[in-house]
Amino acid sequence: MPPTRELWEGAMPPTVLCWTLVARMARSHTCALPHLRAPTPPWPVIRSPTCSRKHDCCDVMSFTGSLLPVFLSVRLGRSTAQQDNAATETDPVTAMTRRFIDLSIFLENDVVSDPEAYRPRIEYIDHERSVPEIAAFFPGLRKEDLPDGEAWAIERIELITHNGTHLDAPYHFASTMNRGERAITIDEVPLEWCFQPGVKLDFRHLPDGYVVTAADVEAELARIGHRLSPLEIVLVNTRAGSRYGQPDYVAAGCGMGLEATLYLLKQGVRLTGTDAWSWDAPFVHTREKYLESGDAGLIWEGHKAGRDTGYCHLEKLHNLEALPATGFTVSCFPVKIRAASAGWTRAVAIIDEAGA
Repeated sequence: MPPTRELWEGAMPPTVLCWTLVARMARSHTCALPHLRAPTPPWPVIRSPTCSRKHDCCDVMSFTGSLLPVFLSVRLGRSTAQQDNAATETDPVTAMTRRFIDLSIFLENDVVSDPEAYRPRIEYIDHERSVPEIAAFFPGLRKEDLPDGEAWAIERIELITHNGTHLDAPYHFASTMNRGERAITIDEVPLEWCFQPGVKLDFRHLPDGYVVTAADVEAELARIGHRLSPLEIVLVNTRAGSRYGQPDYVAAGCGMGLEATLYLLKQGVRLTGTDAWSWDAPFVHTREKYLESGDAGLIWEGHKAGRDTGYCHLEKLHNLEALPATGFTVSCFPVKIRAASAGWTRAVAIIDEAGA
């Protein structure tokens, strides 16, 4: 039974309201959360009549406070799926406003996001073109038999795992990590690395091809007044973010050097990110330095920090300019591709703000 309008509009206190809503949920749903435990409710336990198990999974309080906003949002019809770069929602229990900032680029044709040989290719098959495909499943089916004469829309996509906004696994950098251990692949990356408080370092003022040092990182952290904590996700905002889609995007922005990357890893950081094409300085600039010096250690030096300490980084982020220096959470779970060097991700920043 869904909550009534009168019940939501103040017919009972918020605490009683919450208990009542969850009690109704417990009556009408089968046991689905056997692993949860919670304190005893302020009145007798209501157990789902459909649960025959001898545990507390269906007690009213088994639906804990962290799940209650989700339940309320579903029952009250609040939409939480928005496609804007910055969407907001308000928790009806805490009055906390939650803002979502999209940090991902599109997978699309005809936009310069990779060197030519690596660009994605998407073939769009619309409702008209797909009619023969659905007809092959159902002998005798005619186009006019289908609603509006339409079948389905699908896409055939040619990608590499490093197209679009993606998360690189340590295996991408080298076959080993942590000074000799087997490097983990994207399906082995700890999920807890991918949902943590974020920190933004603003290096947009640095020239294209500049290699960021540990001193640069320390100076920026001092400027924003932040001390790094283990597992925080560090995002680097470079000039490349403003050049996405332009012919010079792949060559734009500064890069993170070996020294700067190791500095972050020694603070316990295990996931980083950049809005540039690569975590390292663009190859066109590194190539010039290599030709001058002959030093192969300059090539991909930030990536190679993973040989010392295993870590992941995001590449081709977008919209980092919209983020504060701190005070947000990053969500960047990768697609689970067995034994792969990277996985695509819909990276999002989440900002919780007190309601007005």
